[in-house]
Amino acid sequence: MIVEEKRSVSQLNNVVQNLILENRNKLSVSGVKDVLSFDDQLVIMETDLGLLTVKGENLKINKLSIDTGDVIVEGEIGNLGYSDHSKKIQEGGLFSKIFK
Repeated sequence: MIVEEKRSVSQLNNVVQNLILENRNKLSVSGVKDVLSFDDQLVIMETDLGLLTVKGENLKINKLSIDTGDVIVEGEIGNLGYSDHSKKIQEGGLFSKIFK
């Protein structure tokens, strides 16, 4: 089973974000600016449309190309979630909350 999501926001210069999830084991993401944090249970990526959090087990990054903005995460993927990137920056960022 392959699930594909395409998100487009016209106010952000026609930014397109592609997420392709194959059998909950392989996630391909385009439009990635940076990988902020990762371990075997959590991957946090800065994308063109906000922060993308991937939760699961035995997660590993098999492909990381910041030049093209492509990332492939493999493992047992249990949850995908976006948060508003501009809101995180205004509030001091993700890491400032963690290390208070």
